[in-house]
Amino acid sequence: MLARKSIIPEEYVLARIAAENLRKPRIRDRLPRARFIAKSGACNLAHKNIREQGRFLQDIFTTLVDLKWRHTLVIFTMSFLCSWLLFAIMWWLVAFAHGDIYAYMEKSGSEKSGLETMVCVTNVRSFTSAFLFSIEVQVTIGFGGRMMTEECPLAITVLILQNIVGLIINAVMLGCIFMKTAQAHRRAETLIFSRHAVIAVRNGRLCFMFRVGDLRKSMIISASVRVQVVKKTTTPEGEVVPIHQLDIPVDNPIESNNIFLVAPLIICHVIDKRSPLYDISASDLASQDLEVIVILEGVVETTGITTQARTSYIAEEIQWGHRFVSIVTEEEGVYSVDYSKFGNTVKVAAPRCSARELDEKPSILIQTLQKSELSHQNSLRKRNSMRRNNSMRRNNSIRRNNSSLIVPKVQFMTPEGDPNATES
Repeated sequence: MLARKSIIPEEYVLARIAAENLRKPRIRDRLPRARFIAKSGACNLAHKNIREQGRFLQDIFTTLVDLKWRHTLVIFTMSFLCSWLLFAIMWWLVAFAHGDIYAYMEKSGSEKSGLETMVCVTNVRSFTSAFLFSIEVQVTIGFGGRMMTEECPLAITVLILQNIVGLIINAVMLGCIFMKTAQAHRRAETLIFSRHAVIAVRNGRLCFMFRVGDLRKSMIISASVRVQVVKKTTTPEGEVVPIHQLDIPVDNPIESNNIFLVAPLIICHVIDKRSPLYDISASDLASQDLEVIVILEGVVETTGITTQARTSYIAEEIQWGHRFVSIVTEEEGVYSVDYSKFGNTVKVAAPRCSARELDEKPSILIQTLQKSELSHQNSLRKRNSMRRNNSMRRNNSIRRNNSSLIVPKVQFMTPEGDPNATES
């Protein structure tokens, strides 16, 4: 409005708006990349539009075990309550059909003692008493106030049926609770992986490494580690494969793939021609859309159940030119593990090129190591010179302090020619 009336020049207004737009940084938040396996090991996958829901009921035991604890406890409680109510209705119908309820209502107190041999179930006068008798039968409490007689074969059949149903419910629900408490993934909570993976030179080759450990003293028998790379690929025909899995070998000096997980171990994968990481350099790593999945499997020593622990590393969690610090020391004849340094790394000399370039030009590794050695020597010289300077300054300060603390000598002069003179 002001610009139209020429109170403020239009050029000034445009320049002011442009300056304000330049001052405001336009930062577009980068959406976090969806990972296939979370750091905790859970699969980040949502199942949608499943039409055949009845397949889950065909495997009802596994469905009950996979439910959450609150759902399992609700089903556990409702199964017993429903069975008690169902058989309470059946007991009340038996008593009603046999006329026991009317007999107890019509007879007086003195005449009710003779009804104990004529009724199907003694002291079942209402639905409440039938419900209490149903609980006593199924849970085998047996207070003694209500009991069966020989008058009704139908009541005996109901008794047998309720005992069988009660045993089935106990077996299924207790089995589900036992399996939920002894699930294999509970043991996997104490199998830990390093937060980051590293790429460094080991034995003259670029290697992808991560650390795995077990917090419990009970061991994992026949433990094995599998590593896979998951990334989005496109085939020559134009087909997009969103989850393309590639197995990568793990360097293991033992012929079998098993590891002895008595202490934390560094699992190493040599980046060679068979590796999906062969053409990736340090500068290309940040832009790679890949995920390295690590799977640790083994048998729990105490229970004999096979357990599996999982984790994954995306490109942002792979540190190039780092190495894990040592955490195993020997103290008084015992090996000690410091888990506070489990994921700590230090920078080391490593070529920034890919493994392919390193194989084609081995001199790159030699030059990198020479530069690292020179920088290390220079840092040692600087450190030694700083130590000498500090020690010289410290010695000078000590000398000055000592000189200030020295007491000056006082010489008493006697009159000339009379050395034996004394004060009067």
